[in-house]
Amino acid sequence: MYARVVRFTDVTAETIDRVKAMVEEAGGPPPGVRSTSMKLFYDADQETAVFTGFFASEQDMRDADQIFEAMDPGDTPGVRASVDHCEVVIEREA
Repeated sequence: MYARVVRFTDVTAETIDRVKAMVEEAGGPPPGVRSTSMKLFYDADQETAVFTGFFASEQDMRDADQIFEAMDPGDTPGVRASVDHCEVVIEREA
């Protein structure tokens, strides 16, 4: 499994509400993004967010990267501070 992890700064609660509504309305990720799941973490005190999209293959992650990079910055939670492309090496749920 692979994950695209993006850290955002300057994230407001209103922006998080807008992004949540946008994802719920769309029923999932943008067209062409073949993610198996996604998570958005928000720290209101620091006004930061971390988005993690999970993918079955590295190729699916790389293909999605092109779509995410082409997104209008207004459709993201805030200012992109970093983007990591990771292989998930441990996954464990209690």
